[in-house]
Amino acid sequence: MQTSKQLLNRRRQRVRSAIRRTANGRPRLSVFRSGKHIYAQVIDDAQGRTLVAASSVDGSLKSKLKRGADKAAAAEVGKLVAERAVAAGIKEVVFDRSGYLFHGRVKALADAAREGGLTF
Repeated sequence: MQTSKQLLNRRRQRVRSAIRRTANGRPRLSVFRSGKHIYAQVIDDAQGRTLVAASSVDGSLKSKLKRGADKAAAAEVGKLVAERAVAAGIKEVVFDRSGYLFHGRVKALADAAREGGLTF
């Protein structure tokens, strides 16, 4: 029997391989959530570089947030990463949910990023 960590890693690899097939050169908006915070970064896989990033640990967000691991924090991180990406000239990305189910904090981040101007 596999552990939950092993199952998450299998889902993560399956999602990432599907993203690579359909990306067509677009950067990837990757999400990581921990028990206390949520992180998002736009990655150019061709160069292996992070183009923009945002998290609930950022100084500009940390003072506004009550908690770093709720839907409100995820929405703020989504807005911030979209704002930074648009400023860097990135409009279209591929969403990488990193094996997490698309609901709760991950969905709140994605919806806020769409409202902020990113297309995926």
